[in-house]
Amino acid sequence: MYLYVSLVSSIFMIQKRGMSSDFIDIIKARGFVHQFTDEEGLRTLLSDPKQNPQRAYIGFDCTAPSLHVGSLLQIMLLRWWQKCGHTPIVLLGGGTTKIGDPSGKDESRPPLSDEAIQKNMAGLRGVFDKILNTGSSPIYVNNADWMDSLASVAFMRDYGRFFSVNRMLTMDSVNLRLEREQPLSLLEFMYMVYQAYDFVELNKRYNCRVQMGGADQWGNIIQGIELHHSHLIHNEGMKPAIFVGDDATKKALDHHRSIALFGITSPLITTSSGAKMGKTAAGAIWLNEDLLSAYDYWQFWRNTEDGDVKKFLQLFTEIPLTEKERKESPEQWEWSIERLETEGKLQGAAINAAKIILATEATRLLHGPEKAEAAAKTAAETFSGSGVSETLPEVLLPSLDIPVYEALVKAGFAKSNSEARTLIKGKGVKVNDKEVAEETARLSTDQRTADGYIKLSAGKKRHALVKLVTNS
Repeated sequence: MYLYVSLVSSIFMIQKRGMSSDFIDIIKARGFVHQFTDEEGLRTLLSDPKQNPQRAYIGFDCTAPSLHVGSLLQIMLLRWWQKCGHTPIVLLGGGTTKIGDPSGKDESRPPLSDEAIQKNMAGLRGVFDKILNTGSSPIYVNNADWMDSLASVAFMRDYGRFFSVNRMLTMDSVNLRLEREQPLSLLEFMYMVYQAYDFVELNKRYNCRVQMGGADQWGNIIQGIELHHSHLIHNEGMKPAIFVGDDATKKALDHHRSIALFGITSPLITTSSGAKMGKTAAGAIWLNEDLLSAYDYWQFWRNTEDGDVKKFLQLFTEIPLTEKERKESPEQWEWSIERLETEGKLQGAAINAAKIILATEATRLLHGPEKAEAAAKTAAETFSGSGVSETLPEVLLPSLDIPVYEALVKAGFAKSNSEARTLIKGKGVKVNDKEVAEETARLSTDQRTADGYIKLSAGKKRHALVKLVTNS
């Protein structure tokens, strides 16, 4: 109990203020970078955030009512961009959602209605409002604002001629589908064309010169940069500059960079066991609280595999990397990752201390300090021997006279009755901290505590309060 309280109290001494550190240095040191299109040119563009702040965007299609934790790396990139004095643009793909990105997919997305897309968009925006709160306000853009009004023949005349079908066929998003002999619709094939056009349109409307995305978006980003350059030269009459003299090469490069767009991609994150980030046996780790409670979100990070703790501290928290950085920071950090490492808290039994810091700080960024502190306190009370905390997730049932395995499914601890029975058979289920011995065991109202609940546990780290729904 003391360990939880001391760690949580130290975390919440932090008072956040702005920062002016170099964006590129930060994201490289913390492990966000997979590729740059032109690192040196981008450094020049970002050299004076106070006098010349820039705008960068990341696109998010609206295929679900919430993003899951697999998208958090991209959101953290926008947050660092914001903390370094620049303005993030959140491109919500009201238009591209209607097409479907074939990247990493084995089949076409099911079509969504305009009403469903708008509802999903509202759910996504709530997450960004929470996390992007550390500098200039983010700009929200819906690419349906221009895509819905594009005339197909005119668009293909003005922009389609700059795309090589031969080259598009080599893109991973297309080529992998074709290699597996899986169908790829013309609509999906056009996704990269419209995404490339997004970059051109955002540059026109908002002078946005940087796009960021996952490593799987590299081809789409490059297409947008090249489309911008080709369109300037051929459609708007801009001629390539001609330079002579000894410094012609430098002048040509400087001229190119003065009009160029830039791209950054981040690595695709998997866990030490090879699992895709954000996917668990219980399902996706959603970022919206109506789909996943702050406590369950905290528990997800607390259950991080040992080999991932340092990497996740770097990517999904703002804890300083080094002691020098911690001491020079205007923020009152109790820990640096370097200190955690030198004090042995990133290995062995002591790594649980670092997992608590990771869980609490990651939850603070998304849900705020009060809910993060409450989640840590709930975990402390649950695991310290005091039995249960009333802030554990609740499972409301119309009747308590049901098999334990059904209650496990309703609590989200198992996907099916057979999986729940396997948990019981493996001696991994408890009711009111007592092991359930029989697969056919049932809950009953007699098991309720004085507060009217039954504590249901699966393993050492998943707990819920089962309560009876009443009409009163």
